[in-house]
Amino acid sequence: MSFADLNQIRTFVTLYELRSVTAAAERLHVTQPTVSYTLRRLRQNFGDDLFRREGNDMVPTPKATQLFGPLHEALAQIDATVSDPGVFEPSGFEGELALGLTSIGEQTFLPPIMAALSRASSRPHLQVERLDADQVEDGLIRGSIDLAMTVSLIGSPRLWRARVRAVEYVALSSGAHPLPATSATMFAERHFIRVSARGGHVFPLHALTEHGLLPQVALTVEEYATVPAVLQATDLVVLLPRHVAEVFCGWFPDLVIAELPWSGQSTPVSLYTRREASLSPAQRWFRSLVLGAVVPVEPSSGEL
Repeated sequence: MSFADLNQIRTFVTLYELRSVTAAAERLHVTQPTVSYTLRRLRQNFGDDLFRREGNDMVPTPKATQLFGPLHEALAQIDATVSDPGVFEPSGFEGELALGLTSIGEQTFLPPIMAALSRASSRPHLQVERLDADQVEDGLIRGSIDLAMTVSLIGSPRLWRARVRAVEYVALSSGAHPLPATSATMFAERHFIRVSARGGHVFPLHALTEHGLLPQVALTVEEYATVPAVLQATDLVVLLPRHVAEVFCGWFPDLVIAELPWSGQSTPVSLYTRREASLSPAQRWFRSLVLGAVVPVEPSSGEL
């Protein structure tokens, strides 16, 4: 492979990740005409448009999507071969890392992750991106996020996955309006808060629908952040993961947890990154640090 070929591959990968000629030129430290010229050469070489402009975005063609994985992995292997082979040193690392989390994930996992970074004497600029379940794979492959945690099961061969923890749902309400003893009719006179499932937490909607409780939803919100305060001020009920309910009870001691009258088991929280060969040393280290911070003492994790 010639130097020119390598530059073409790097330009292609960068365009795929950023979807912008301007942004690609900035990252590659070249002019926009240089990127445009290289794109013309790539189109000639592959006999395909590769990217079509839609508004301000360069949207990849199916051929470009097919090429991206192998070319990205090949480029990562070349970069790893020619870079400093020494062990990555996290102490003093101040680069940028992007972590994809739901609002629940921010409240549950950010505190131990930040504590682990402090113990490692590492000060990266950690950018937390709000996670939409249907965008996880695209965000990781394009590189807009380095790591993601979600209850959505993504069976993509392009991603590495590790199980973080099981998820069991419970009901949470104000202690001033406790739920009756666990029974099939415990929710008969109660109304619910429903939270958007865009982060992958679909269990509450499915449970409310399956048990005929959807008409009793009195409030629908986008985020979990305001839920505990609303619960404390009303007689509403919310279904949410036990580990999150325990966090909320720590913030608002008047809240109480009740067991569900049916199975509350959901899909587990999993951690996702790109495949091993496509990760930088910093990304590998960050993945290891996050797993150590958020997996329970008896871990059941690894590549699945």
